[in-house]
Amino acid sequence: PRPVPPTVLSKPDYHLSSIPKSPNTLPWQIEVKSASDIAKMSAAGALARTVLDAAGRMAKPGVTTDEIDALVHSMTVEAGAYPSPLNYHGFPKSCCTSVNEVICHGIPDSRPLADGDIVNIDITCYLDGFHGDCSEMFTVGSVDQAGHDLIQATYDCWVKAMLFCRPGRKYQDIGAIIEDHVTPLGYSTVKTFCGHGIGSTFHTTPNILHYRNREPAGVMEAGHVFTIEPMICEGTADHVTWPDDWTAATKDGRRTAQFEHTLLITDDGCVPLTGKAEGCLEQVWEERSEVYDGFFKG
Repeated sequence: PRPVPPTVLSKPDYHLSSIPKSPNTLPWQIEVKSASDIAKMSAAGALARTVLDAAGRMAKPGVTTDEIDALVHSMTVEAGAYPSPLNYHGFPKSCCTSVNEVICHGIPDSRPLADGDIVNIDITCYLDGFHGDCSEMFTVGSVDQAGHDLIQATYDCWVKAMLFCRPGRKYQDIGAIIEDHVTPLGYSTVKTFCGHGIGSTFHTTPNILHYRNREPAGVMEAGHVFTIEPMICEGTADHVTWPDDWTAATKDGRRTAQFEHTLLITDDGCVPLTGKAEGCLEQVWEERSEVYDGFFKG
């Protein structure tokens, strides 16, 4: 693991032990963030977005994911923050890089990215006691049409799910929106991994399932903060875990895509605390989306 300098004063509870404290809450008990909490989460989210944008610009043929991780680590600690994945349950790097058939939790390594790869980069920054979490897809060189179609479908179902969110609506209903968009297109949605509540704790209630379900995950209320992060597959959504005990890859070796925002429920909808600002990298699926025009603002 890369060292964290003493100038980073705020560190999560697991930074030495690797074991985060588990909140003792029922699935439908969800913390309402204070105005102060939201301000700090907005700062953490903005930093995570800045780091993700810089990391994504590195996704070019010949660049290793370990080189991307080095940039992520240095940018995060230079901002006085802690890279949340580092030592979380023993995770050895400062971000996740999931290439092609890797669904999530890919560990950055020495393999150079190749022309035609698709890669998800997942960034979480812990700043002033709070986490900000986001991920995005990036294409490496020239990607085939099937790869672009998969990413477009993943992006559009994700945006549809975010547009649904507002006070009084059930968290369990998010999954059907995602599944109903991708299934007719021939894709599958991963059931093993989910979105989550977030704040001073990295992962907490509610659990956001990305498929049709009847789980009692609670009702949206202004001040709730959580992630939506669907993982959509070309073939089967079943996975295998690599010997590193982290990397989850599709069982059939076909590609998968994912996007993620940290979202705040407001009085009349939701806003991304990890939203893109002017100057961020604009992706082709944002330009071509028939669901939402431009960067998602809520």
